Amino acid sequence: MFSAPKLLHTLRASPCSGHPTLEKFDGLLRKCVSQICNTDLTDLQWIQASLPVRNGGLGIRRVSSLAPSAFLASAAGTRDLQDKILPRLQTSTDSAVNQVLALWSVRFNPASVTCPVGTTAGIQREWDKPCVAADISMLLSSLPDRRDQARMLAVSAPHSGDWLHALPISACGLRLDDEAVRVAVGLRLGTKLCEPHKCPCGVLVNPEGTHGLACRRSSGRTTRHHALNDLVWRSLVRADVPSIKEPAGLFRSDGKRPDGLTQIPWKAGRCMTWDVTVTDTLAESYLATTSTAAGAAAEGAASRKELKYQSLASTHTFIPLAFETLGPINAKGISFFNELGHRLSARTSEPRETAFLFQRISIAVQRFNSICFHGSFTQHAELDTDS
Repeated sequence: MFSAPKLLHTLRASPCSGHPTLEKFDGLLRKCVSQICNTDLTDLQWIQASLPVRNGGLGIRRVSSLAPSAFLASAAGTRDLQDKILPRLQTSTDSAVNQVLALWSVRFNPASVTCPVGTTAGIQREWDKPCVAADISMLLSSLPDRRDQARMLAVSAPHSGDWLHALPISACGLRLDDEAVRVAVGLRLGTKLCEPHKCPCGVLVNPEGTHGLACRRSSGRTTRHHALNDLVWRSLVRADVPSIKEPAGLFRSDGKRPDGLTQIPWKAGRCMTWDVTVTDTLAESYLATTSTAAGAAAEGAASRKELKYQSLASTHTFIPLAFETLGPINAKGISFFNELGHRLSARTSEPRETAFLFQRISIAVQRFNSICFHGSFTQHAELDTDS
């Protein structure tokens, strides 16, 4: 039996040919995604799911949206070859190209969108950009409230969708179980994850199930922090940067210790100390900022960390590592992980170490999102079989 992560990867690589109509294949794709992720997608959620991963989707493209761009790019890219093979037809027009071009143009305002020309005409992404932009514009204009606006901005931020690029390899810790995939997809698309119920803390949980991500009584918050901190420490050690967690004798302004310290200089002759924190993108206290700027909650948490550790600024390089539950990472954190990835590549001779590092981080965040989500359910005692 195939797992949900493997089936999602299979769908993203599926060919489009051999089906009677593009719309029928779109319907089949939508049904497959709904079955694999055990969720019921609305029309808007399906449109978002069909966007590229970098734009907040699942990367399972709608054929009706992608096929015209693919055909026009292929026709333009092979035009010179066609002219050499069929020199007599150089001046003739291709009715198929004109037909598809009209189909492509009907979605846009001709005054605001121009067809790619020259060398860019043979690049599929150039034809696809207006199609993606039109879908995003329609989605943003249809979002009902600040929570959905914050969600859409967060899942479109850099590295928020890296878990979708990771191959589901259990031995490397890159595989999410089926339930974790369902929760990750649901949080990304804003689908219904559960029936409304009361959290053990007494708060009513909405159908999207997002309360558990920030609940102080959630079972996964502390473990999530330790897991992310351990991931950073192990990556530093792999990069041949000796490091320790929770260093003794190093304190911030309130007497607490940072999460880790390098034992050799990181940059400019200074050792580096770091501290990990995770904030919920959809928490009520952050919605005012996260609904207007992607990663605002992470940047705010990072700034607060820097204030707490300002006493160490004269002796150490402090780097705040702030993550959001829906994926964004603070700017200094991204810069740090890029540098760490380069050092890992220099050590292992694997040029993809940076991408792998971000994937491991993204997988860890999504895995613990699922754990925190399930922490919002009341754990009933087992029935006494003897009674």
